[in-house]
Amino acid sequence: MKKILLSAFLLSILIACKNEKSNVEPIQVNYPETNKVDTIDTYFGEEVKDPYRWLEDDKSEETEAWVKSQNEVTFGYLDNIPYREELKERLSKLWNYEKIGPPFVEGDYTYFSKNDGLQNQYVIYRYKTGENPDTAEVFLDPNTFKEDGTISLGGLSFSKNGEIAAYSISEGGSDWRKILIMDAITKEIVEDTLVDIKFSGMSWYKNEGFYYSSYDKPKGSELSAKTDQHKVYYHKLGTSQSEDKLVYGGTPEEKHRYIYGNVTEDDRYLIITPRVSTSGNKLYIKDLTVPNAPLVEILGHTDSDSNIIENVGSKLFIMTNLNAPNQKIVTVDASNPTPENWEEFIPETENVLSPSTGGGYFFASYMVDAVSKVLQYDFDGNLVREVELPDVGSANGFGAKKEEEELYYSFTNYVTPGSIYKYDIKNGASELYRKPSIDFNPEDYESNQVFYTSKDGTKVPMIITHKKGLELNGKNPTILYGYGGFNISLTPSFSIANAVWMEQGGIYAVPNLRGGGEYGKKWHNAGTKMQKQNVFDDFIAAAEYLIEHNYTSSDYLAIRGGSNGGLLVGATMTQRPDLMKVALPAVGVLDMLRYHTFTAGAGWAYDYGTAEDSKEMFDYLKGYSPVHNVKESVEYPATLITTGDHDDRVVPAHSFKFAAELQSKQAGNNPTLIRIETDAGHGAGTPVSKILEQYSDIFGFTLYNMGFEVLPSKINKKVKG
Repeated sequence: MKKILLSAFLLSILIACKNEKSNVEPIQVNYPETNKVDTIDTYFGEEVKDPYRWLEDDKSEETEAWVKSQNEVTFGYLDNIPYREELKERLSKLWNYEKIGPPFVEGDYTYFSKNDGLQNQYVIYRYKTGENPDTAEVFLDPNTFKEDGTISLGGLSFSKNGEIAAYSISEGGSDWRKILIMDAITKEIVEDTLVDIKFSGMSWYKNEGFYYSSYDKPKGSELSAKTDQHKVYYHKLGTSQSEDKLVYGGTPEEKHRYIYGNVTEDDRYLIITPRVSTSGNKLYIKDLTVPNAPLVEILGHTDSDSNIIENVGSKLFIMTNLNAPNQKIVTVDASNPTPENWEEFIPETENVLSPSTGGGYFFASYMVDAVSKVLQYDFDGNLVREVELPDVGSANGFGAKKEEEELYYSFTNYVTPGSIYKYDIKNGASELYRKPSIDFNPEDYESNQVFYTSKDGTKVPMIITHKKGLELNGKNPTILYGYGGFNISLTPSFSIANAVWMEQGGIYAVPNLRGGGEYGKKWHNAGTKMQKQNVFDDFIAAAEYLIEHNYTSSDYLAIRGGSNGGLLVGATMTQRPDLMKVALPAVGVLDMLRYHTFTAGAGWAYDYGTAEDSKEMFDYLKGYSPVHNVKESVEYPATLITTGDHDDRVVPAHSFKFAAELQSKQAGNNPTLIRIETDAGHGAGTPVSKILEQYSDIFGFTLYNMGFEVLPSKINKKVKG
């Protein structure tokens, strides 16, 4: 027994020494040579070199060869991580459980989505409403679209009687979609495919046709060329796409980057919401019961986010943050709908409102420090009840048709796999409908919310999740994940991948940074344009909090984020390369001087501003743009950049140029690699098989560069043994 105890003691000391400074065998990296060109742009009299401009050409043979050579180096490195396959096996095992989405009724059928476990895409099932769900049949299986799962289902919408379905598909992760029209009874395709659809829903008018949105196909590469004039069309069943009616967006006066057309549930009104950016919209309405009725302007400016969420006859219910940063609901008659006639229905509160409707009631979902609170109101504005939720976390899905008596909502948090609850709309009773059977015990983990102080004194919330009983010794592998932009809120939700990370003794921390929507429009605006640095400061302060309180240290800290969160990681690692051991920017916006010249990037100017706005804005963007702030003779953290070759939201050139800059200037021995997924886009619709590979690579890279020769879970078992 003494020998066993001594061995365990010695092993623990050896491990402590090993992880004090990494002694793992370094993996040799020979980066491909990236050619530099003499491209120079001039902004307000200042010349800015862009030596890797040629990587923006996603159609060139040179770029294709560069991608291939970078992937060879990256996967050559990843292949040498000793526990990469172990991680993939554990991810696959934990991922392999049945996942079911909330049911919804269309026509005579109840539909739901289901994934048996490791299917690349969710399958749509249905059964006759009122019958046993066990009798469900396959309605639509996206796994049959393409063998490798790289064609995914983008959206599904039914005619009012449920007899016709329109569904969109995405090929290789692209935002460009096709729409197919199916007889929902026979499951046969009944019309020619609609093509070249982008950023669109499918909103039905009766059983006659539907409204959708798209751009004219751009000249040059459809994956990177600018698209900035969105248009709304009406497709009438039985006609060809060439006959589709242009409803809005075809004139210079109607030019907007994003325009959506939606029909009210009673088929009375068409709602048009034009946007010049991702924040703020105009609002128009058209009475579909009156032939050739004009569009009526409700709001002719983009100073607010406003939309019609319900109507009773001509009485409109409008959700708005106009003079109400946390949102409110107002009512107005369609005959005279401008703001001076609005009447308050559900007033603004100190918490952010996200309303929905179902069964003749309103559901006011609030975020209270990023967790859900739901209040139910009748159509007279009277509070009926607060919905009793299962726990502290995120509840979503409080929506149903007016005539329905029950709805289904989902509930999750960082340690609770998503479960579905059935809610009786009239009496307010919730009952568990589906709970996943997963090899994960939430009782072994804990989530705690803390508030830390950012650089300027602002209090910022952060939720920290890990195994119970974790020793706060500064040596726990930690992923700090953030976003901080576009009014998007990060609320607690379960992730299979994060569960595997925490099984390894890892900590997962998520701060609610400024730029997000957790505290309304003021919180969002505090992280935009000339205040964008607040977001990076909030993230840096979150890292410093974790280190100061011994959750981790710089040697065991990884920072991660995607899209706008990729910018967050890029800016943080270039401003404070000493703060973290590993940086994981995914599909990031990394060239802040040129982001607005690609696809729909100009629509992000509300959050970022552009280098052409003013010299002051140019200087500010250049001051933090990750591509422009990689310095010679600086040791940057071990970096694994991830992107997809079909990402036409944030084009991969951002990541290509950032990787080239890092590889040419990295002073230390930390690897700076780029992993480029083929037949993949910004993330939506990615096949499960690719997701498993991505996470095993990301976690393997992270742990190896933190100094772990074997998985941390195995170290802990040895010490306990």
